[in-house]
Amino acid sequence: MIFNKHSNLEGQHAFLGPSKYHWINYDEYKLIEAYSKFTAAQRGTELHEFAAQCIRLGQKLPKSKKTLNMYVNDAIGFKMIPEQPLYYSENCFGTADAISFRNKTLRIHDFKSGVIPAHMEQLEIYAALFCLEYKVNPADINIELRIYQSDQVLCHNPTAEDIVHIMDKIITFDKLINKIKSEEV
Repeated sequence: MIFNKHSNLEGQHAFLGPSKYHWINYDEYKLIEAYSKFTAAQRGTELHEFAAQCIRLGQKLPKSKKTLNMYVNDAIGFKMIPEQPLYYSENCFGTADAISFRNKTLRIHDFKSGVIPAHMEQLEIYAALFCLEYKVNPADINIELRIYQSDQVLCHNPTAEDIVHIMDKIITFDKLINKIKSEEV
């Protein structure tokens, strides 16, 4: 048998695909709800890409109380870098939506396009990763974390102890995972 070629589908996954088989147990209401969440996630990805491009180009958006506009304009105003990976190890890394470090002040901003409430712990982990990767003592700097969501800006200034605690967890848990990996071989 000669199978049809579908090179345009390589690396993609259908919403009603076999690897996401749970949909076979959905009723129509549940399917609509799941598909709505799926499209919202796609839109969030597209908005993040748009925001990052605006920041890279220095293209401010009209001044307003809209989440996206405030996020983009603040990131440009603070001369932030969009979509910056922060790396400790293959077990612990992540990408900050926007980050800057100047004049002993670390700023990390996170853009949330969804309605599920965001958690500042995510940004504290980014701060810990930054400190670990660039060998910065959190006690020697100021840290401002911001979450932009639902047309609001949540600000948080964690203490050095907050960040050191997370740094210690990252180091300890990374060693533990590496020990488990070495025993699997």
